[in-house]
Amino acid sequence: MVKTKKGNIDLLVPSPSFTSTDVSDLTGVSLRQLQWWDEKKVVSPRQEGHRRLYLTEEVLEISVIAELRRKGFSLQKIRRVLRFLQKNIGKRLSEVLDVRSDLHLVTDGKNIYLEDNTHLIIDILKNARQPMFLVCVSDQVRRIQANMPATKKPVGRESGSAQLSRKAR
Repeated sequence: MVKTKKGNIDLLVPSPSFTSTDVSDLTGVSLRQLQWWDEKKVVSPRQEGHRRLYLTEEVLEISVIAELRRKGFSLQKIRRVLRFLQKNIGKRLSEVLDVRSDLHLVTDGKNIYLEDNTHLIIDILKNARQPMFLVCVSDQVRRIQANMPATKKPVGRESGSAQLSRKAR
């Protein structure tokens, strides 16, 4: 069963850009791993020169991917999970999350469920014919929020006056 929520995750409005270093610090994923995932088109951030810039939604996806990798999922199975989320729900992870509830991703790599009802999660786990893995997407969001600098500003081109005042210091 797939449930979609009307609601938007509100990590920061407007959504800032994060450098690879920021993403690495927030998710625990190495810089080389982020580069490799970009090369393999798992999560492809936009680029400004040689810098990779990630949106908040991509940081959340990376956090979930990292959790699935820690649980032993292959990149092929992770791609299947991401395709499912983006195709069947038609939205990114952060857009289906209702911040008032706990949303769980339950999967064996083939069968994929997004569920917020704990009784249904238990039923899924009971009736599974092979081991199922559970990732609490809400916990990933809370962990990112807790580790995000309070004064995080969007990365990008600064206005000329901001650059001048910085040089004057």
